[in-house]
Amino acid sequence: MPRIALLQLTADPAPAVNIQKTEEAIRKAAAGGAQIICTQELFTTEYFCITQDTDNFDLADPIPGELTESHQALAKELGVVIVASGFEKRATGLYHNTAWVVDSDGTYLGSYRKSHIPQDPGFEEKFYFTPGDTGYKCFHTAFGKIGVLICWDQWYPEAARITALKGAEILIYPTAIGWLPEEKKLPSGNTTLGEAQHNAWQSVMCGHAVANGCYVCAINRVGTEGETEFWGQSFVSNHYGQVVDIASVHDETILYHDIDLKALEDHRRIWPFFRDRRIDTYAPITERFLD
Repeated sequence: MPRIALLQLTADPAPAVNIQKTEEAIRKAAAGGAQIICTQELFTTEYFCITQDTDNFDLADPIPGELTESHQALAKELGVVIVASGFEKRATGLYHNTAWVVDSDGTYLGSYRKSHIPQDPGFEEKFYFTPGDTGYKCFHTAFGKIGVLICWDQWYPEAARITALKGAEILIYPTAIGWLPEEKKLPSGNTTLGEAQHNAWQSVMCGHAVANGCYVCAINRVGTEGETEFWGQSFVSNHYGQVVDIASVHDETILYHDIDLKALEDHRRIWPFFRDRRIDTYAPITERFLD
């Protein structure tokens, strides 16, 4: 059973500090027995999408490049798979929110560019990111078949389904999500809007785990940046949609979980959702809206 580690960290204004801090966390996770180690979304920076500022484009890195090469060396040294997420400069005026996967022998397996780009107050991502054009991917690593999707992608069952259909056993979602103060305490039925938002976030991904017979791992950051309070609570869901491990709301955490791929295989044999799909009936899903 491969052990996965989710690195839930705060972010510093200086990218060099975040890169060093994350490397130290990767080393600690490997020492803790982790074989697949995952960062939060845009791990090299604070969440700069709070505002629209052209100077923030200076934070982007070429991918592959120096950053991914350092992960190749680190993965080979430690014998671990690294899944990381950063800000990609593809060309001047062309930027992506991108994740990459490095295998345990240091092989760069490739990248995935975030497909769904949100635009909300405090989440000004359309200003920075071009929608991804890599398609959905499954990365065959030494410790399992991994699909990587990023934050806003996590709300879309189509993205999870296609990634699982490509063979993914584990869906990994690097994330940066939190509460705005004016929203968090608003009443929402029998709870608050903040609690309702978190419940929706967790529930939709647990649903992806059930519908696709796979593990789901979400890695969020913690701390307050600007007015956004990132809500942490990185978690692992098994193929029944059960949250089997979860981190705290506020604290930096390395969250470990042992992934039982044999149990997943057995589960897919008796819950054969892929077998029973009626692909002849699904053509309308590619339409924008059905009038």
